[in-house]
Amino acid sequence: MNTRLGVLLPANHSQWDDARRLVDFAVRAERLGFDSVWANDTLLGARVEPLAMLAALAPVTERVTLGTAALLPALRRPVTAAQELATVDHLSAGRLVVTVGAGFPGRSEIEYAVSEVPWERRFQRLDDTVALWRALWAGERAFHGKVLRFDELPESTPAHRPGGPPIWLGGASPSALERAGRLYDGWLPYPPDPADYRAGLRTVRRAANAGGRLQDAITPALFVTVLITDDAERGERELDAYCRAVYGLPYETVRTIQVLVAGPAEHVAATLARYTEAGAEHLVCRVAAPNLDAQLEQLELIAGMDRPSHGGSRQSRRRVPESSERHGPDAPTGPRRAG
Repeated sequence: MNTRLGVLLPANHSQWDDARRLVDFAVRAERLGFDSVWANDTLLGARVEPLAMLAALAPVTERVTLGTAALLPALRRPVTAAQELATVDHLSAGRLVVTVGAGFPGRSEIEYAVSEVPWERRFQRLDDTVALWRALWAGERAFHGKVLRFDELPESTPAHRPGGPPIWLGGASPSALERAGRLYDGWLPYPPDPADYRAGLRTVRRAANAGGRLQDAITPALFVTVLITDDAERGERELDAYCRAVYGLPYETVRTIQVLVAGPAEHVAATLARYTEAGAEHLVCRVAAPNLDAQLEQLELIAGMDRPSHGGSRQSRRRVPESSERHGPDAPTGPRRAG
């Protein structure tokens, strides 16, 4: 099975001098054969807002999936967010995938505070928000969840696809694994060990089966930080600088939390292959480069790398003609697989 390969936009304000160049970055990624382009979401640092960014990319791209990795719904009014997501889904002709998350203990509490959302009920609110979005896109006029309750809802913009865009969950806690299988259309974690990925995916699929869902309804994806360089030691030094800039933590600490890989293209491809062997079907690559010019250089290198296929064999590089026709993924009603 072919592995889909995506790239995260370098959205942090320190990485670009002109936000319009991020549009060029996405267009270049599509022309190089990437399958998806992603934007992340946080109030912890200056960056472009992800939904506005994806809306800008929708009319200038034709083929790539446009996704969030990950969106924090707690930062937005839920009814308004449903309308914003539906709009991006329309602008992209059904190419949107929405990965959501609840934030990180020790970091995200301030984001919840300034958004006037209680931190303690973040998981219930997240699941309620996603259920509310789906209800609004289906035309329902009331909603009663565990946290969010509306006796009357206004008419909302339907999404481009019946049921709305696929919604994935980020995270790998026991609760996240169970909820991913029961409620979501995909799973996007970043475990530092392929064995952890395999075990987590097994739990997700068990939860899907227990909930009466087909396990193949959930897209297994991976968020991975990469840097291609001929000098492995230099690559680790650059990863360390990147981790300190992003998290204020050394590489040696971050590598115990999430997967990061630097080195020659063959080494990076071999590392990714271990995750596709464990079940990952869509790889979302965050490039560990400090500025947009360096990111563009890495984009070319990653595009030229042999891709691991689902199951572990290699796929040769592939470029998509610039004249590719616009299309979106199939869109059956209800929770579904896409990616």
